[in-house]
Amino acid sequence: MSKRQKKNLTRIVLAAIIFAVSFLFGKIAAAQVSLILSAYLVVGYDVLLSAVRKAFSGQLFDEEVLMTLATVGAIIMQEFPEAAMVMLLYQTGELFQGIAVGKSRRSIKELMKIKPDYATVLRNGGEVKVSPEEVDKGELILVLPGEKVALDGIIEEGVTSFDSSSLTGESMPVTAISGDKAISGMINLDSPVKIRVSGIYAESTIAKILHMVETSSAHKSQAEKFITKFSRKYTPCVFAAAFLTAFLPPLFGAPLSVWVRRALVFLVVSCPCALVISVPLSFFGGIGAASRKGILIKGASHLEMLSKVDKIAFDKTGTLTRGGFFVTKIEAKNKNTQELLETAALAESFSGHPIALSIVKAYGKDFDKKRVQNVLNISGKGIKALLDGKDVLAGNRLLMADNEIEFDDIDENATVIHVALGGEYKGYIILSDEIKPDSLPALTELKKAGIKRTIMLTGDNKAVAESVANKLGIDEIHSQLLPQDKVELALKLKNGGGGKLAFAGDGINDAPVLSCVDVGIAMGALGSDAAIEAADVVIMNDSLLAVSEAIKISGKTMRIVRQNIFISLAVKFGVMILSACGYDNMYAAIFADVGVMILAVLNAMRMLSNKKW
Repeated sequence: MSKRQKKNLTRIVLAAIIFAVSFLFGKIAAAQVSLILSAYLVVGYDVLLSAVRKAFSGQLFDEEVLMTLATVGAIIMQEFPEAAMVMLLYQTGELFQGIAVGKSRRSIKELMKIKPDYATVLRNGGEVKVSPEEVDKGELILVLPGEKVALDGIIEEGVTSFDSSSLTGESMPVTAISGDKAISGMINLDSPVKIRVSGIYAESTIAKILHMVETSSAHKSQAEKFITKFSRKYTPCVFAAAFLTAFLPPLFGAPLSVWVRRALVFLVVSCPCALVISVPLSFFGGIGAASRKGILIKGASHLEMLSKVDKIAFDKTGTLTRGGFFVTKIEAKNKNTQELLETAALAESFSGHPIALSIVKAYGKDFDKKRVQNVLNISGKGIKALLDGKDVLAGNRLLMADNEIEFDDIDENATVIHVALGGEYKGYIILSDEIKPDSLPALTELKKAGIKRTIMLTGDNKAVAESVANKLGIDEIHSQLLPQDKVELALKLKNGGGGKLAFAGDGINDAPVLSCVDVGIAMGALGSDAAIEAADVVIMNDSLLAVSEAIKISGKTMRIVRQNIFISLAVKFGVMILSACGYDNMYAAIFADVGVMILAVLNAMRMLSNKKW
């Protein structure tokens, strides 16, 4: 709670005590009236002063002006307790609102803590601490254990682990070695590392994320736009209706005091603050709840649109699958799979091809490269070399056929590397793009969240696409697509009727598709400029489960928004009708205004506290 909120709470408590004490002096006693008016001024002096300023500046339809007219009117009619109670509860509601908004802002501003305070630059043989904005592209920075990485770059020296939880929500540390990418905002856990900066601070991942967070409130949802337009037209109409209620019946002989009282009740009831406060607060809470889970939503309009999505298209590589070559099967003739993998790794150790690198990585042990000699890289076929004085072959079926090696004919939708040593076939290694472990659970959760149709858009061949889609239960497959084909197909799906279309891609080569659908979701976008710029929703970790989380959060947010709109309007119009019919109870009016506002704010605050959606 801020100092201002603590001060307001003190005023509310003091005014409530004075108000309660006033009833000890009897109903007509001048002391009671003095105490009630004192309580009224203690709790409401700032509202009165603000209302006067706004009235003179032309803001006649402001809620503070409305509250002032209603309470001053009640005092003129000698309804002193009602006047004090209205102001007391109005300020209580404002305090609740301030606390709720503060809590929501804090949940989003937690992300702001990831901004590094300084960077240690290695210049002229020394270490200089400067602002991240002062570091140039290509400079070398030193990051010690416990420090934040100030700018994006490539590790040039050192091995360490990074904590990326503030960016991705992932609690497991990430091990990084020389040549790996380092992302600004990560925290160094183990050892000093030197990082070659790949861009200035304004271009860094952290700067783009912070800009997204700071500007997220600028994108208003349709519900917020409706409430804003509604309030602009609604409030003047309410003033006109209250004026007619007060002075039209007396022209036909009705008692003035009765109808003025009804008009005052009408004014108190009609204040739209429950709507004006709770609807934006609900969206703000939804964005904050998502950000705590590593899901960045660019604004309320995108959060609202996400709740309307009923079909999702996915890129395959890097989204549903891991996006690279991985050893998935080793079949050795002598059943010694480790020996076969070591033979292949030694043969491939002099190659920079992705397949070779994957085999070496799968072996994962140190070996003596001196054992390998006369390495020959045969384009499109594989590697031929001498291993411990024996001919070794590692490659595809063409390499085996060229060297008259009998081999097992493998029918797989994957890459097969055959291995022969000393003219003898030793076995084969299968490499494929693995399905991510969380892809199947994520698609199940999406179905539960209301997604009716799942679609795969990929440039891979039909056999590979169908194999992945069948394992995951994808409803519709489109394969062998060029980037422009993906865009054309996405537009057809978007305009094909039904609900809204979302597209989830890795954000690098899928930026055009992310931009053209109803909701673009960038997966694993840490460090991807294209994703942060093109997408409406950025999943900072690489988990598809976060997509279902985002949809559930958006659905929960919209339910709360609709609940607040319905409850606020239903209660207000109900009490307005009762007031016009003669049930002019000021305390009912107080409930219809301040009570409903507090209920709406508390309902909106559920977005900040609920951990399951």
